[in-house]
Order: sequence, then structure tokens, then C-alpha cells
Amino acid sequence: MNYRHAFHAGNHADVLKHVALLALCDALRAKPAACFALDTHAGRGLYQLDADAALRTGEAEGGVARLAGARDPGIARYLDAVAACRAAHGPQAYPGSPWLLAHALREQDRIACCELQPEEAAALKEVFRNDPRVAVHARDGYAAMKALLPPRAGEVRFARGLVLIDPPYEAQLEEFDTAIAALRDGLSRWPQATYALWYPIKLRRSLQPFYRTAAALDAKSVLAIELLVRPDDSPLRMNGSGLLILNAPWQFDTQFAPTMRAMRGALEEPAGGDARIEWLRAPA
Repeated sequence: MNYRHAFHAGNHADVLKHVALLALCDALRAKPAACFALDTHAGRGLYQLDADAALRTGEAEGGVARLAGARDPGIARYLDAVAACRAAHGPQAYPGSPWLLAHALREQDRIACCELQPEEAAALKEVFRNDPRVAVHARDGYAAMKALLPPRAGEVRFARGLVLIDPPYEAQLEEFDTAIAALRDGLSRWPQATYALWYPIKLRRSLQPFYRTAAALDAKSVLAIELLVRPDDSPLRMNGSGLLILNAPWQFDTQFAPTMRAMRGALEEPAGGDARIEWLRAPA
């Protein structure tokens, strides 16, 4: 595996994923009972946007940098989290999803983060070496779903929680099959959890088989949220990305819709973009 997220930290895909992740965490926090979060492809947890990798691509300039001054509450929630990360780790720091989970969740909650690449896993362990809520596993995230779900802490079983699956898609369309199989297995082990699968969008029409298969999963609901920053007509670049959300929180679609519109307005390029929230299977 050659993928390194440091080249892409803070780009438009990160913005969508991380704004939505915080919204899902806030939904979990709405009830007092402890919850559990699993991040299957966690990366190193913390990035520096002035490091060589980030400067080489400059992708954050088309992502988080374009959101300054945004008034939407969902985006403001995200920018506050980025500001908290920078207060702790320097003015060019950018939080990965494990950092955001730890920032958003509570003392009674528990988080497991998986990363297969040894260097990235070592950096992730360093980020959380003083946080007893967070367990870092240097292992394959898909395999970890079988081992860690349903989650327990001693004799305590967690009734509520979130599984974030954010693979690198180095195998491109083949990764969708692997991810769907992982979702199917995860639902059989922990059916009441919310699952969020991130995916890239090049040609949207190529994703039709994925949408059909996802809609047939044994979940209470299947929601797709997608943000494109340019037209969906180039297979040579990532034009946008989406999150497939299984068992989405109540009214998540209507509550998140204004934030989707605000992100599109801030991030789309002159040729135009798109934002959509669509139930592939609506809740009963």
C-alpha cells in the first residue's frame, strides 16, 4: 500500500468527511449513555499543512482554506475543531478523523483506531499516548471489524456507536466490493450502529452497481451524501466524494442539508459542482 493521506489532508473530500463526522458524533452525544467509535483506516491522526507532502499538492487550498468566515453552524463546528487542533499542535496543524473523534466524544466514550502502515500507526499511537479512551491497533481495519464488533469494555456492551470506513481505494472499484462485504459483516455483528463509508467520485455513473448493492444491505436506512466540486465527467481526477451512511441518526438528512449547500457554495470550482443527499433506502 503506497497511499499517504498527508498529501491530501484538508482537501474537499476531508471537508465533507470531517464535517459529517462531527455531525454524527454530536448525534451520539445527544444521549447520555456511553458510545463506541471505530475508525478502520485511521492514518496518522494529525497532519501539518506546511509539511512537504501537503505543500506539494496544495489540496488544502481548495478545501479547508476556502471555508474561513463561513456562517453555517455545521461548518463552524468543524472550523472550531480545526482551531482547537491548531491551538494544541501548531498553526498549520490539521486533524485527521481519529483526532476529531477524540475531540468530539466524551470521557465515558471509547474509540478504537486501526492503521496498517507501520510508520503511520506509530505516529497515531504517539498522538494518543496520553488518552486512555483511545486504543490504537496496528492492523488491517477490515479484519479488525470482525474482532472488535460488537464492542465491549470489560463487562460493558455498547448499544450505540459509529464505524467509520475510509479506505484509500488503491484498488479503485474493487475496493467497493471489499467495503460492502465489510459493511454486511459489521451489520450482522452490531446492527444498531451507524456506519459511514467514504468513497471517491470520478464518474458517478460508474457507481450505479455500488448504489444498488448498498441499498440492499440489511440496515434500517441507507443514505448517500455527496459533494462534487467540479462536473462529474472526468475519470482522470477525483471530482468529489461521498459518504454512505447506514442507520443515519433521526432527521440527519434534513438537518445536514443546509451544511451541504454551504459546502458546495464555498468549494465548487468555476465550472460548477453539485451536492446531494439521497435516501437509497429511506427509514421505515
